[in-house]
Amino acid sequence: MPRAAMDVADATERIRPILADVRDRGASAVLEWSQRLDGVAPPSLRVPPDRIQAALAGLDADVRTALHESIRRARLVHDDQRRADVTTVVVPGGTVTERWLPVSRVGLYVPGGRAVYPSSVVMNVVPAQAAGVPSLAVVSPPQPDFGGWPHPAILAACAMLGVEEVYAVGGAQAVAMLAYGIDLPDGTSCAPVELVTGPGNIYVTAAKRALQGLIGIDSEAGPTEIAVLADDSADPAHVAADLISQAEHDVLAAAVLVTPSAELADAVEAEVERQVALTKHAERIRQALTGAQSAVVLVDGLDHGLQVVDAYAAEHLEIQTRDAREVAMRVRNAGAIFVGAFAPVSLGDYCAGSNHVLPTAGSARHSSGLSVQSFLRGIHIVEYDESALREVAPHVIALAGAEDLPGHGDAIRARVEDGFGS
Repeated sequence: MPRAAMDVADATERIRPILADVRDRGASAVLEWSQRLDGVAPPSLRVPPDRIQAALAGLDADVRTALHESIRRARLVHDDQRRADVTTVVVPGGTVTERWLPVSRVGLYVPGGRAVYPSSVVMNVVPAQAAGVPSLAVVSPPQPDFGGWPHPAILAACAMLGVEEVYAVGGAQAVAMLAYGIDLPDGTSCAPVELVTGPGNIYVTAAKRALQGLIGIDSEAGPTEIAVLADDSADPAHVAADLISQAEHDVLAAAVLVTPSAELADAVEAEVERQVALTKHAERIRQALTGAQSAVVLVDGLDHGLQVVDAYAAEHLEIQTRDAREVAMRVRNAGAIFVGAFAPVSLGDYCAGSNHVLPTAGSARHSSGLSVQSFLRGIHIVEYDESALREVAPHVIALAGAEDLPGHGDAIRARVEDGFGS
């Protein structure tokens, strides 16, 4: 089950000159690379507040209502993720407190290529706000069709979320701008951030990889993926529609059906042919579904199917089987799991309340999707009084000796041994 070819290492070498140019020349470099790569340079790098508010005023009423509901549901889920500080009494007089503090400033990347993603504004901003991040900057590529500004739907979503710092910059140059910070022609500046989150194309991913360390990142996003584990109780029309829904993102999108039922596999393939012919992005979808990254996998049974989907570790995994929740609770590796006939991936993309910024390319084996925790750092605060230190001192001194670090032991002796050093 190969995945889409994605050579981030090669892309990293190609974007290194962009990163260096932005670091050395700042705003001029950002504008020049935008013109060269996006075909347009924005009237100004920072989007004026009146442009953001005008986008909201002009937003279709149905879309505005839908975004409002998406935000409301996302806040419900993400507000419940906020960790509380915990103090543990290790011994009388000795405590360790774990504090959870947000990063001070984050850059949130919102794509703007084949499709427009106001939903990604919601998925980036809501958990950052729930975490208590005090400074947010959104970046999204300039669009030739909109005078060099980001898509109005993206700007409108920013307005609805109260985000005022928005930049018309995309690609590797956007990540570099966020990481290094730049002075703007109007005398203001884009201050450096501590963390960059959000999906983008391979060059955005390469820039995040190259600058990791200077900044934190959420993940290296690859092409989107859906895997469906289904038995003969599944509706072929539902399964086909869900495979198509993710395939329309990109020609490299992966759509995988895992099933023990040859009859279901045949019925889904027939439904795919029927439904693709009726959909808008038929050519793009066909390329994705016939690519090496997409497949129908026949397995011996659901136990075998669970082994397959755990090995694959899909970004999105649907369970359309009998006792779907019980089957879902046995899955170990997935970015998000969608249970039963009425929880399709597209629900999670917009209005389930869950986050759609998820690990791809098998990284769900070791990484999580974007959440409030992505924007928090745990800091231990250690407090011991004299008696508590005296009680544990022999153990610390013994371990320091075992590691041949006598200075560590001496730092204890100086506090518990009378006349130390005399």
